Amino acid sequence: MQLAFLAPLLDPPGPWASVYLDTSRSTEDAAQRRALADRAAVRRLAGLGADEPTRAAVRDHLAAEPASGAPPGRAVFAAGGTVALDVPLAAAPTGVDAAWAPLPHTAPLLGLLGDTAAACLIVTVDRTGADLDLRELGRTAPVGTVDTPQWQGRGHRAPPADRYEWHYRHRREDAWERTAGIIADHLARIWPESGARLLVLTGDARERRAVHRRLPQQLRGDTVEVDGGGRAGGTSRAAFDRRLAEAWDAHRERLLDSALDAFRTGVGRPGEHAGTAGGVETAPGAAAQGVPAVVDAARRHRLATLLVQEGGHDQDRPVWAGPEPDQVGVRRSDVRAMGVPRPWQAPAGDALLRCAVAAGAEALAVPAAVPGPAGGLGAVLRWQE
Repeated sequence: MQLAFLAPLLDPPGPWASVYLDTSRSTEDAAQRRALADRAAVRRLAGLGADEPTRAAVRDHLAAEPASGAPPGRAVFAAGGTVALDVPLAAAPTGVDAAWAPLPHTAPLLGLLGDTAAACLIVTVDRTGADLDLRELGRTAPVGTVDTPQWQGRGHRAPPADRYEWHYRHRREDAWERTAGIIADHLARIWPESGARLLVLTGDARERRAVHRRLPQQLRGDTVEVDGGGRAGGTSRAAFDRRLAEAWDAHRERLLDSALDAFRTGVGRPGEHAGTAGGVETAPGAAAQGVPAVVDAARRHRLATLLVQEGGHDQDRPVWAGPEPDQVGVRRSDVRAMGVPRPWQAPAGDALLRCAVAAGAEALAVPAAVPGPAGGLGAVLRWQE
């Protein structure tokens, strides 16, 4: 999972109010239940010592959200009297969870986001071009179109018969192939800057397959074809969304398998690149395991993919942090040595997610049933510091 959507949580100084709410209400008393949950969240923040401007910002923001059509859950982050981020969740949190702490309490997000934070570039293809939409955080926005030169071969009437038939069909096929090539070239150009993790081709089956074949090899691994989309009206949005969610789940499993393979291989390598953190030897090679090793890698800007095991105890283990994301250590003296006179404590999961966001790294939730890093925290590392 890419973490760029958490960037608004990097700059404002804390303390932070973090609220997780179950908003999955479809009954007639949904509005009343939502109002009770909202008030409970604000009361809990008050009990934790949150300042009045920040409590008021959370209260007003929640009150403005409609009860009907809401996602299963929401995570709201506020500081200094301003709501910095509101994240729709794919799974409902258990009850109301609120925190008031120096850092945003982001660790629970990984297990609750599902595919809502998966940035997908959806390309709806037909013979005349393609429409491009970016879906992220449960919202879909148009990001462009690809219009191709059309063959004006009198396609509005029946094609000529007898000896001209082959030439007509050949010319039509050639026009379709050129259209597919133009769309594929455009996608290859914009993909690196799109912010998407999955490229979804939908629309006419023949044309989208032609586009798929012409994509660069390295892009095909992040590309899936999904039935049900179309440039014209009349398509079933619910059916398409269901197929899209299934495609993302399968893609996410492949990403997790690949990351875990890299992690296990990296942890097992000889220790020519080993280091220390807080007097404890860190993991060698291309992976890190456990709080000291992952903290050391984060401080040296080596995080590529942060792995957080569901139910792991290490994400709740306190570490020391300072105002900057890379000011993190397992001991207070580690952070004081970086010029921070008064470090504060924070859960390792929150501090390391902040590091991952700042480093442009990814983060993946490892299901509890899947063998993952011991203690619940690990990372695949970059070689270059």
